[in-house]
Order: sequence, then structure tokens, then C-alpha cells
Amino acid sequence: MSADAEIRWVPVRELGEVRMGKQLSPSSREATGQHPYLRVANVLQGRIDYSDVNSMGFSSGERETYGLKPGDILLNEGQSLDLVGRSAIYEDAEGAYCFQNTLVRFRPSGKVVSAYAQIIFDRWLATGVFAAIAKQTTSIAHLGGDRFAALLFPWRPLPEQQRIVELIDAVSAQERAVERSLAKLGQLKVGMAAAQLADIELGRFEDVIEYGPQNGMYKSASSYGMEGTPIVRIESFRGGPSDFTRNLLRVAATEMEVGRYGLAVGDIVINRVNTPELVGKSTAVRELAEPTVFESNMMRCSIRADRAVPTFVEMWLGDVLSKRHFRVRAKSAISQASINGEDVRDCPFPQLAVTEQLAILERLAAVTAQQRLDEAELAKLRDFKRGMVSALLGGGA
Repeated sequence: MSADAEIRWVPVRELGEVRMGKQLSPSSREATGQHPYLRVANVLQGRIDYSDVNSMGFSSGERETYGLKPGDILLNEGQSLDLVGRSAIYEDAEGAYCFQNTLVRFRPSGKVVSAYAQIIFDRWLATGVFAAIAKQTTSIAHLGGDRFAALLFPWRPLPEQQRIVELIDAVSAQERAVERSLAKLGQLKVGMAAAQLADIELGRFEDVIEYGPQNGMYKSASSYGMEGTPIVRIESFRGGPSDFTRNLLRVAATEMEVGRYGLAVGDIVINRVNTPELVGKSTAVRELAEPTVFESNMMRCSIRADRAVPTFVEMWLGDVLSKRHFRVRAKSAISQASINGEDVRDCPFPQLAVTEQLAILERLAAVTAQQRLDEAELAKLRDFKRGMVSALLGGGA
């Protein structure tokens, strides 16, 4: 691979067209010429979800302007600060969909390969480049088409771009294989758990809470970095078993803040603000390498040891019934959904003694053990890929 000297830093706008989508309005909902469009809820990390697509009126000229072509990259323009700039490559038919102004479209010119640009945008999301340029209003951060277009992009000759894409794709294929295995194990575990929890009388989650739910600590995006106290954020876990001993961003926190917002082993961390499909994702704190805090988009519950087992709680909150409860109770604003402490306290929870919960976990232990192995393998692959991207891009992208 070529040296850093072959990288030229050029504004994004010089490598393709940057365009905001069409604004949604009451008149557009009722106008003739209804056409499907994509919005923030459709653009997930690295993929587009077509399962819930809305339509609005687009004239023939607007379809030309806002229509999508294979290879276009869509980025979340309005999102939470952690997710603003989340992107995916459009690969459907030309003109089949348009896009709304909660998204930014980057249409690469012949100077850049779409997949290479997507690698850069993923890195900018992960390293906080997008968060650093975003303007925040209430809980929504805005990327801004002009600010995005002005970012300096690490351009390399096309053969080098393609080579980087091939190397990253090889590791990504291994990641996807492990993710498929984890998904199958998760489905197996859910099915086994559902069979064992059938006909169990349900109470409220409040019945097993010792303290909380408590909202986390607010810090501005500029305060996140590599120094200070580790902080659990939206992207720190997916739901289910999680590792909070590594790969966390850090933040300046006073002794008083660490005392108030410091996590403890056995705590349950619940995501209170996210996209509708992810709000309410939860995990149990298993291990901490040092004092660790949690951010304001999270809630923390301490569990009564005589009423519940944290890992059982984690499993239950990831169950279909709990997820449905949070979706129904969530309050939505544009692309964001939020739940509050009362929604958490009201979540259904099985009326089972601790011994019965432990017995269920024991019966699921073999599946859990394989999940842990797969999660460790996935973490290694992601670490390796991050290091590879940093090395291939000269460490500065």
C-alpha cells in the first residue's frame, strides 16, 4: 500500500455532488404524484431498510432532482449527536426512491469509489468528526450540507481506493458471518426462553428495582475524547451482553459527577433516546476496569438482589414483549424516540423467584457461552478492522 504522501486532502464537494433532500410539508403529503422517499429511519449503519417507507408528492422535475441512483450515499442530516452522519450506500433501482431533507445525498463523481467514500464516512462517524461539526437543537443534531461538503476528504488514486475497499471487505465478510451466527443464537435463546416463560404471571419491572431509573450525565460533544473517565454512550452497546472495560470514549468528570453517575457491576443500563427500533436497548454491567459513568441518553437501574438476577433482567428486556412495550410507550420527534422512567417502571416483568431465574439461565448457559465466544471474536475483528483502516488511511482520516 502506498505511503501517506499519496493522500491528497480535498473538500468533499470536489469529489461529488452534495444535496439536501426535499422538505416534508402538509401540502406534499396531499399532492398528486405520490412517490416513495427515504428518511432517517430508513438509513441505518451501512444498510438501508425499505420495510417502512413513506410517500409524498414529487413533480417530474423534483424526481429528477431528488431521485436516487445506485452508488449514491445517504447520510443522516438530523439525528442524535452520536448518530448524525450515519450513512449507507443506495443500491436499489435508479429513480425508485427519492429522499427527504432529514438526509444528505453524496453522489460520487468519477474521482471516488462509493465504497471507499463510505469507509471514510463510517470512520468520521466513529471518530466524532461528524459530531464535531454538527449543530445541536434540543436532542437533534444537524450535520448541515455545507459543513459536510467542506470537510477535507483523504483522496487517493482510484486503484488505491479499490484496493482498500477489497481489504476492508474481506474483514467485513468475516464480521457478517459472526453477526449471522450471533443472530441465530439470539433467536434460539429467545425461543428457548419463551418456552420456559410461557404462562408465567407478569408484574411490573418496578417490583425488582432498588434505585432508579436515573438519567445519565450530560456533556457536550467537544468534551469527548481519549482522556478522562470512560463514559457509556449510545454506541457503546447493542443490547444484550456488553463489555464496558474497553473501547469507550472518555470525558472530563469531577469526583462528584463520578459519584453520582458512576456505574456499578449489576446495574442495568437502558437507552432512553434513540431511533424507534433501538430505543430501550438494555444491558447488564458485568465488569468495570475503572470508574465509569453513563451519558444523558441512558438510564441506570440498580436491581434488588433478593428479587432479580441482572443477567436475567438483561435477557428479559431484550425479549419481544419488552421491546414491544417500549415501542408503544415511546414518544417520537422526527427520527427520534424516547422513553422515560415511568415507561421503564411499567415494563412487564415475570413474577419469578431468584432461584427460578437462575434455573432458567442455567438451562440457557450453553447458548450463552457460545454467544460470549462469538462476541469476543467479533470484538477482535472490529478492533483489527479499525486498526487496518487507520493504517491504510494514514491515521489522519
